[in-house]
Amino acid sequence: MPAKTNAVQNALSSFQIELPSWGFADTGTRFGKFYQESAASTLEEKFSDAGQVHKFTGACPTVALHVLWDIPGETEIQAVKKLSERFGVAPGSINPNVFQDQEYKHGSLANERPEIRKRALDHVLQSVSAASRLGSRDIVLWLADGSNYPATANIRHRKQRISEALRSAHDALGLNQRLLIEYKPFEPAFYHTDIGDWGMALLLARSAGNKAKVLVDTGHHYASQNIEQIVAWLLAEEMLGGFHFNDRRYADDDLTLGSIDPYQIFRVFAEILHWEWETGRRADIAYMVDQSHNLKNKIEAMIQTVMTAQSLYAKAVLIDQQALASARNEQRLIDAENCYKDAFETDCRPILREWRHARGLPEDPLRAFRDSGYTERASRERGARKRSVSSYA
Repeated sequence: MPAKTNAVQNALSSFQIELPSWGFADTGTRFGKFYQESAASTLEEKFSDAGQVHKFTGACPTVALHVLWDIPGETEIQAVKKLSERFGVAPGSINPNVFQDQEYKHGSLANERPEIRKRALDHVLQSVSAASRLGSRDIVLWLADGSNYPATANIRHRKQRISEALRSAHDALGLNQRLLIEYKPFEPAFYHTDIGDWGMALLLARSAGNKAKVLVDTGHHYASQNIEQIVAWLLAEEMLGGFHFNDRRYADDDLTLGSIDPYQIFRVFAEILHWEWETGRRADIAYMVDQSHNLKNKIEAMIQTVMTAQSLYAKAVLIDQQALASARNEQRLIDAENCYKDAFETDCRPILREWRHARGLPEDPLRAFRDSGYTERASRERGARKRSVSSYA
């Protein structure tokens, strides 16, 4: 077991998870927003909160930014650089927003109107430029484009428009940048979604160019869909660029990672690690969080997610890859399945505590954060300001 313990600790040292700036803000459902006094309202508060998660977990050195919400202009780009130095977390992936404005209600890059398509593409190109100035590698693009009723859209023409726009965005990328294309089966488009599954995203990525990859949001799937098979296929095609971590009970619920089906996330990690074992190469994958903490404390939910991801990743590292490969090749089904089950049922908490202790981190990050009093201070300071602006009515 000491050898396995060392393997887990080495793997954890290189396992980094990006935090979403929007995950620290007040969120809700389509029917309303739920307010927390300690939730972040400004870019500074988002960086401060993200810095707390990294401080207590040691695993989250970057923050994903939304262009319209976080960096709408040049002033905010300079502010990001200063906040990064102040709070010890760097800007991460850049996320364009081509779904919020009213003119995008019939689509953005796929819109029938050329002036709308141009505005959307200009925004994506501006996001690529912002990423370059911030030293960010990945531009993550999700489109809400689609239709709600039969016969209202030419699906083939919309596909072609998106493909042409993505090639333009790809051509604007810097030498080390990537375009990660995200997919989603429905909502807000309920008849057809222009990028509705991983195969559509894969075709568009290949059409765009060799710097484009597919991003898998673990919540953007129908119930019971085999996400690890999608991961395996994308790995085989060397087209898996990253993840948005969350969990779902029905579909895109944006619940905290592992809250519903931790074994599925374990199986995803298992596919990645087995590919790495077979190829002898490290998969170039960006691990990011994308959750909506409507009712949970924002920072605590982030810490809980990071701790869950570390635990499930550690369990996957414990899989005996040689025994697994042999059992599969010899069609010993129970033995192969038990390679997974034995690893998944292993209590990795002692290894994780040891890893944290060796790095000067609290052995229980969630408890240490709660003991710090940060939430109470933030509630007093931010709550007073929020109450002066709104009565929450």
